[in-house]
Amino acid sequence: MTRRLAQVAQKVGVSEATVSRVLNGKPGVSQATRQSVLTALDVLGYERPTQLRGERARLVGLVLPELQNPIFPAFAEVIGGALAQQGLTPVLCTQTKGGVSEADYVDLLLQQQVSGVVFAGGLFAQADAEHEHYRRLAERRIPVVLINAPIENLDFPCISCDDGVAVEQAWRHLTSLGHGTIGLVLGPADHIPSRRKLAAAQALARANGGELAPEFVERTMFSLEGGQAAAARLLDRGATGIICASDPLALGAVRAARRRGIAVPDGVSVVGYDDSAFMNCTEPPLTTVRQPIEAMGRAAVDLLTAQIRGGEVHPGELLFEPELVVRGSTAKAPR
Repeated sequence: MTRRLAQVAQKVGVSEATVSRVLNGKPGVSQATRQSVLTALDVLGYERPTQLRGERARLVGLVLPELQNPIFPAFAEVIGGALAQQGLTPVLCTQTKGGVSEADYVDLLLQQQVSGVVFAGGLFAQADAEHEHYRRLAERRIPVVLINAPIENLDFPCISCDDGVAVEQAWRHLTSLGHGTIGLVLGPADHIPSRRKLAAAQALARANGGELAPEFVERTMFSLEGGQAAAARLLDRGATGIICASDPLALGAVRAARRRGIAVPDGVSVVGYDDSAFMNCTEPPLTTVRQPIEAMGRAAVDLLTAQIRGGEVHPGELLFEPELVVRGSTAKAPR
């Protein structure tokens, strides 16, 4: 019981005494705090007291494309905690290959009469993908927030990390180390954040009196294996610095270099994107561009709850500033 009180109190950000008052049905606690405590019980997997089981928390869908990339569990933790503090219960929907599709999850969430949906990555970030299920949400006026890419012609509020600034930080870091042959490992051609990263790199190359040659831009699936294959091709073409669109892609690039007997960072420098969990524990520790996960996740929840409460939320995109984190995978260009 004591452990349960402590965990719920920490989740909600209140004292254990407040949690105890809620669980025992005592007065002196605001309705918002009371609902947050009950929601935290649901999120943490504890049963509500018998007298409180008739009260159902409001549900919010949290739709993620995968959990293998540690950036998505990080978003889920921040968003789930922030929703619980607002008296909302997150319903985690993770796509699996050959399993339930994103459109199927939307149908299930609509059947559950969810109060809103947060998408952190997914088909909305692919310009050529099917977007009909998003239109169904818009037609039913379900509050929605997107993370890291908007949908053209749909006015959902969006929270994004600035892809252009991220590439600029990585590019300038590598050029300051003397790298003149820089390659990019990006996602598919219709992936909006990858398009933005490419546009920023092309602008930087032009600003320095050159052009980004097409042979130094590789597109692949977002996985360690995809990063390895793409980076191998860049290494064959003489790239000494590689900027990747995610940390797993960057770890694949490190593996590709090692398979060729090329040392990282002495033979090639690698920069990731996200600064997801354990990137400071890799060998070498990964230089990467950090997304401000905490700030972005909380902003997404703020935008969602404002819509749920009927407040005015301006459509459009809020851009958050990334931060270059320099570690051991980058060094001066080889001579």
